[in-house]
Amino acid sequence: QVQLVESGGGLVQAGGSLRLSCAASGRTFSSYAMAWLRQAPGKERELVGGISWRGSRSHYADSVKGRFTISRDNAKNTVYLQMNSLKPEDAAVYYCAASPDYPPKKYDYWGQGTQVTVSS
Repeated sequence: QVQLVESGGGLVQAGGSLRLSCAASGRTFSSYAMAWLRQAPGKERELVGGISWRGSRSHYADSVKGRFTISRDNAKNTVYLQMNSLKPEDAAVYYCAASPDYPPKKYDYWGQGTQVTVSS
């Protein structure tokens, strides 16, 4: 069993930065590839990006490529999402999720989400 808790969301001006964290409980964190997904009001949930078990591989949605970076620290059971050059269209609830596969295809565990609001 893995529990995921996101933090770091908030209000930021367009062009600003935020770093989201996702802390995992349990001793099997490194057994999971991790992903960040987001869902804006009235829109479907979309994949932001993912990172492999040891962090050697990552991938991103085209909409965030070059602005967002995913990293992980397996010693701290934490995955991060560094978001730079934020745009109003990045506003959403951001979720982390754990998958046994990389690239992630299905997710075994989800966090509760953290709200990101970007003012123009």
